[in-house]
Amino acid sequence: MTPASNGNHGKGAATVAASPAVRDVREIVRDEQFMRARILTALEVGPLTVPDIAQAIGKPTHEVVFWVMGLRKYGYIAEIKEATEEGYFLYQAVPREGS
Repeated sequence: MTPASNGNHGKGAATVAASPAVRDVREIVRDEQFMRARILTALEVGPLTVPDIAQAIGKPTHEVVFWVMGLRKYGYIAEIKEATEEGYFLYQAVPREGS
């Protein structure tokens, strides 16, 4: 049986085309420098989880994960060691010299 004759011809392509536009990971990572201020401003109210940050800045959670991990890597934010009951870590801004 060939792929065209198994009844699934084009099925995968239709699924991809019907889904909302997904941004390339490189584009999301490039936005980190623009999102830093927004995330740090959101954290001024206190520690937040990634879903809380996403809601506060109006961006999808799956994109906010990239930005939070980048900010964590470079010392802008740090997680609080205990996770919430839902299993999310809380993140807080880290005081930096000159800030």
